Amino acid sequence: MSETNLAPSAADFAPLHQKAAAQGLSRPSLSYWQDAWQRLKKNGRAVASGWIIIAMLAFTVLGPLVWQVDPATQDVDQISQPPFASRAARLVAPFTPWRPDLLATRAEGAAIDGEATTQAVRLHWAPIPDAASYRIYRNIFPVEPGAALGLPLADILRPEQPWFEDRLDLVPRTYHYAIVPLNAAGARLGPVIPVTANVERVITVSEAEARELKLSSPPVLGEAVQLKLHPLGTDYLGRDMLARLMHGARVSLFIGIFAPLLYVLFGVLYGAIAGFLGGPVDQILMRTADFVVALPFLLFMILFKIAFGVQPGESGIAPMLVALVLLSWPSTARLVRGQILQIREEGYISAAQLLGARTNYLVLRHMIPNTMGVILVTLTFAVPSAIFTEAFLSFIGMGVAPPTPSWGSMSNEGIKTMLSHPHELIFPAIFISITVLAFNLLGDGLRDALDARMRSRE
Repeated sequence: MSETNLAPSAADFAPLHQKAAAQGLSRPSLSYWQDAWQRLKKNGRAVASGWIIIAMLAFTVLGPLVWQVDPATQDVDQISQPPFASRAARLVAPFTPWRPDLLATRAEGAAIDGEATTQAVRLHWAPIPDAASYRIYRNIFPVEPGAALGLPLADILRPEQPWFEDRLDLVPRTYHYAIVPLNAAGARLGPVIPVTANVERVITVSEAEARELKLSSPPVLGEAVQLKLHPLGTDYLGRDMLARLMHGARVSLFIGIFAPLLYVLFGVLYGAIAGFLGGPVDQILMRTADFVVALPFLLFMILFKIAFGVQPGESGIAPMLVALVLLSWPSTARLVRGQILQIREEGYISAAQLLGARTNYLVLRHMIPNTMGVILVTLTFAVPSAIFTEAFLSFIGMGVAPPTPSWGSMSNEGIKTMLSHPHELIFPAIFISITVLAFNLLGDGLRDALDARMRSRE
């Protein structure tokens, strides 16, 4: 029998090519975050919400750089104007006092002397026999029998003075005047005398030059000029709505993003410590969290405003931020604590402890990173909650106060003119709704993408 040569050869160390196993792989190996990103991109609602949030941040940060209009500047010629309203005005001579005593004849009933413009509407009528005085009303609706006559403008106590000049907050629209003759006892005498005036917007050359409007050289009386553009209209003080929405977004999004970042971070650390240490420490920490949950938010908001010395009519941004941070963290702490209690029993945690890992290393290196999915989802849901809280507090007058713009305070101002000028309420309400909805849909998408249990169902 010959001896067998057991010496190893070069062929024994050649790599084995497992082609069959390689062909069995359906897709390349992905990490947890890569797989979550792939799943998130398949969620159309979450992706669209993400782009909406990015657009809203660009609107907030870059918008004021493009639309450089002071949100506090008042355009008195365009008050409560709807979006893309007519900006045309006619150049006229400066206002001159009226001499109604020089009128040659009086109209039967009532008439307008000259043109009805935003400078003045001049009414004159034929004297009524036995009338001791006249009362003048103005309405934006036609005068109907038995209906309200409108805003009382003046009482003409001299019956020999059958004329009146209206210069009270005139805007380009149709006004319906009612002239009511009264007897010596103040009772109505005879029928109401109606008169309708179609008011035209006018502006003087000096006013146009002061507003830096585009004029011909030299300016010609009677030519049409265009007032400043307000794409989303103006509010009841003539302030640009687009500029106020941009600057208001800074306040709303600052509180809505910065406050959740602070209290979610605190809640993560608090819950991680409670869950990892367990025992009596866990009980004490969580009972403290239960006590914080029971504290009334509005009461502490009022107390913080007093402590910060915020006077009535002043913005309470700092008290609102402090109240949100101090009272909103328990829900995050509870959620993270539950995750840490589960992770603490994993084998790799026991192995790290056997190797001498300290508590802070285990919490910061292993436990919190493994709860990042839950933390991100909690943050995305906390942001719309904080935005809505700021809007609610500003709406009831406890948050941001005028003239500082925020979406909540703008809604509070807009509800006063909701019936006559709805755009002042609709625009801030739309921005609040879209932002809150976008963050909620993004949170739903992140929850589905980061939840490992969702993978088993596919």
